[in-house]
Amino acid sequence: MWEKLLIVIVITLIINIPFGWLRHKTEKFSKKWFLYIHLPIPFIVLCRILMGISIKFAPALIATAVAGQFTGSSIRRKMEGETV
Repeated sequence: MWEKLLIVIVITLIINIPFGWLRHKTEKFSKKWFLYIHLPIPFIVLCRILMGISIKFAPALIATAVAGQFTGSSIRRKMEGETV
């Protein structure tokens, strides 16, 4: 069971990195911004269900999704030479 959870966590992180990249340059709270944050959710839920992972692990998956978004945004910021 832990192996499946780890797989879903890694998939969640990988799915969210490109969306964090895209979200970085969009206007905060715009339609695209909300889309980039919420579009990966159905895929993550589907993956969780298909792998048989309990809903009780949703907080861990949410934290991983946020980390993926942050990572994608950070990568783009560093590649473009922006400072924090």
